Amino acid sequence: MIYIHVPYCKQRCLYCAFYSVATRSSIQPYVDALCNEIALRKNYLKHSQIRTIYFGGGTPSLLTAAQIMQVKQTIGRYFDISNLEEVTLEANPEQLTDKYLSELKKTDFINRLSIGVQSFNDADLKLLNRWHTGVQAESVVKKAKEYGFENISIDLIYALPNCGVDGWKNNLQKVEELGVSHLSCYSLTVEEGTMLDTLINKGKLPQVDEEMSIKHYELLVQWAKDNGYIHYEVSNLCKPNCEAKHNSRYWNSTPYLGVGAAAHSYDGFSRQWNIDNVDRYIHDLQHDIVPCEREELEERDTYNEYLMTALRTLNGLDKDVLETKYPSLWKDTEILLQKYVDQGLLQKTNSGYGPTSKGYLFVDAIATDLMI
Repeated sequence: MIYIHVPYCKQRCLYCAFYSVATRSSIQPYVDALCNEIALRKNYLKHSQIRTIYFGGGTPSLLTAAQIMQVKQTIGRYFDISNLEEVTLEANPEQLTDKYLSELKKTDFINRLSIGVQSFNDADLKLLNRWHTGVQAESVVKKAKEYGFENISIDLIYALPNCGVDGWKNNLQKVEELGVSHLSCYSLTVEEGTMLDTLINKGKLPQVDEEMSIKHYELLVQWAKDNGYIHYEVSNLCKPNCEAKHNSRYWNSTPYLGVGAAAHSYDGFSRQWNIDNVDRYIHDLQHDIVPCEREELEERDTYNEYLMTALRTLNGLDKDVLETKYPSLWKDTEILLQKYVDQGLLQKTNSGYGPTSKGYLFVDAIATDLMI
């Protein structure tokens, strides 16, 4: 699988801590650099057959259809993409015009859209520093379906200031009405250095209401059950057989190639991450240099990462995998797991241990406790 990072945005959102730049002047040189990195790293993955590709950001929908095709053609030159299952483009509603949707469809490449709605309430969107309106977001989802994009995911944020129980219910009602097949929901989180962090520290916004966050989460869990959505990962829900294939492979530790400024890669034995500076990234790739750092992973590292990612999913930990790959480490961990089963936070599954609905709220803490 391949991840393409596009770190360009019109403006930074209030809560965003991902690397991005508020300019578009260097997009074409950046795409050229991306393509050169793909060529230089053609041997990074052991197997050249690629099943999923993900354009993330930033705002990947700032790329033109021609630039997306340039990336596709480069990937196809060095990897086998004859059996692609899923190609996702993250997109903001304001970019998904009729013209752009039509051009995307004609590429016969992008087959999944992940739309950054965040809320259907205009007051929430203004607070978050988003460009679109709630009505525009609804319209875009409907238009995308009209252009033949059936595999659509939307993002929502809960526990927003002034978004009470009724506000969150209204957002979920919109999702139900639109009939999207996949939903990613995140509690508002304060990341250091973001505009949100600054405003809270200055007393201009309240701290995130943890009680409201839990109420919103509980409403989400019940809504998913009532509407036939599978809560298959802490923050992700979908209709049957509509899981995000690309992201699901992150959670089961599948190796992947990440290209672009600030992109990360994993080959099963090491981590690699590119410099988080667009200008430096472009400059170095123009000289056939991939500006990155690399870390070799010890058995303990991969074991702990597996705990952290697998426990976030409905399937949870696979006992066979752990016994086979980490026999000495697994013995002590299995004893500790029973404590969380007794507390109703984990449950035994056919393959191992997975979180309960309540346990989803505590998986990071559980994983940290289990780490070696």
